[in-house]
Amino acid sequence: MKEPLEKGKADSTAVLSVKGVTKRIKNRNIVDKLSFDIHKGEIVGLLGPNGAGKTTTIRMIVGLIGMTEGDVLVKGISVRKDFTGAIAHMGGIIENPEFYPYMTGYDNLKQYQRMMEGITEERIRTVVKLVGLENAMKKKVKAYSLGMRQRLGIAQALLHDPSILILDEPTNGLDPAGIREMRDYLKRIANEEGIAVLVSSHLLSEMELMCSRVVVIQEGKLVTVRNLGGSGGETAKAERVNVTFRVDDAGKTKARLERMEEITVLNVSEEKNEVTVSVRDAYIPRVVGALGADGIALYRIEEIKESLEDEFLKWTGGNRIA
Repeated sequence: MKEPLEKGKADSTAVLSVKGVTKRIKNRNIVDKLSFDIHKGEIVGLLGPNGAGKTTTIRMIVGLIGMTEGDVLVKGISVRKDFTGAIAHMGGIIENPEFYPYMTGYDNLKQYQRMMEGITEERIRTVVKLVGLENAMKKKVKAYSLGMRQRLGIAQALLHDPSILILDEPTNGLDPAGIREMRDYLKRIANEEGIAVLVSSHLLSEMELMCSRVVVIQEGKLVTVRNLGGSGGETAKAERVNVTFRVDDAGKTKARLERMEEITVLNVSEEKNEVTVSVRDAYIPRVVGALGADGIALYRIEEIKESLEDEFLKWTGGNRIA
């Protein structure tokens, strides 16, 4: 079993590197010079509108279809030059996991064990516990719910101890409880096993709760790579944020903030006694100190954040998600 990571931390070495990958069909680039990296212990979401090239990208990464140009490296091993070596470090579920319905969950995992060298009984027990199926291993798969089958699929994908798990729409068809369970198990896998996870989904609210980063593509091209949920450290401190201060005197606050460097006043509401500014995260304590020194009473500080859905629509020009 891999050493668990400190919560929220990701290793700096790329587990998966997509390097200038292009897929051309009939003189049309379905995916066009796409590049991004994924690191140990992080969950990365692949987002894009209908026809953006998400599924094509995933299929190229796992070797189901060939690339026209570029390459994919898994732990530094080229998918194009050494597919067997690269795929040994990957686990994945593309579309739906398939099992023998009249066999138990345990027997299905044993069948996979027979096809792969080096999978021990201890490893089977570890992955079953990791996805919370200890009490279902003796049941036949035909009696499993959709969520249980998805978790069994993840257990199977983890049996050979991969470095990266690749999932295409893992919560598709699940009810809200199943979606939450899946989210929690993927976070657990990333934190406890140190496995990188690449997940494609159209449920933006879930991606926002689950992922540390998102890779957004449109028409096969990279639009942006964005951290979610605060990365911490010096990078986060340097980022600009929009913050609303609720005070006792909005006019006096506006005048004071306009005299300070690195602050842009965005909006003033005299009625609500609120002032909204754009400021570097690390600069906020200085702002609070300056307002206090001027005798301005500060009642509330609130960061104004757009949802992932709002940002997605801006990135893609309002195209429908998929």
